[in-house]
Amino acid sequence: MYHDTSENLPSGMNVTPEKLKKQIRYLLGKGYIFLKISDLLNFDRKEKHVVLTFDDGFVGNYTHLFDILKRYNVPATIYLTPKIKDIKMLNAKQIKEMQNSGLVEFGAHTMTHVNLKKVNNKIAQKEIVESKKAVEKLTGVNCQAFAYPYGRYNDEHVEMVKDAGFSTAVTTKKAINSFSFSNAYTLPRLSIDGRINMLQFYLILSRGRYKI
Repeated sequence: MYHDTSENLPSGMNVTPEKLKKQIRYLLGKGYIFLKISDLLNFDRKEKHVVLTFDDGFVGNYTHLFDILKRYNVPATIYLTPKIKDIKMLNAKQIKEMQNSGLVEFGAHTMTHVNLKKVNNKIAQKEIVESKKAVEKLTGVNCQAFAYPYGRYNDEHVEMVKDAGFSTAVTTKKAINSFSFSNAYTLPRLSIDGRINMLQFYLILSRGRYKI
């Protein structure tokens, strides 16, 4: 799980392009197959595989990440929040170009990055359903993937995501789990802080966290 990709100082929300390149080269060197999140629905091979996910829709995902994906020919999934505030986000032209490349799948992350557990069910459902429609309008293709903002959700929200027509949903729970249809709507992810070194990256991949 990543967010922004830019030359800004590395942080919990930003990984620099050079550090991301190192991480991708490491994964390629270890034989990982890169997938988009929806590829998991039909992937039944035994090889090691990984999905790069980026939340929110930062413009750095185009100005820096996209070039990296093309350079190494690896796909990724970006979860868009069409009406998010306080970030410089991807525009419609950039989204369309990335979608047309075949390397990027766009999922939905609600309309405004709302904490679903802090709003009533009517608002939560509207945020989920409208985000799917908005992403489909931007990309021109069916939006199958959803990410819970802040990783906050309950069983009712899971059912809303299913009813809206999504095929998968990701959380912020840190764990290394095999995909199955039983956890398709509560998938864990490994959070990558932009300040970690390669040893810490290895520890995250091997045990789900780098802190003791």
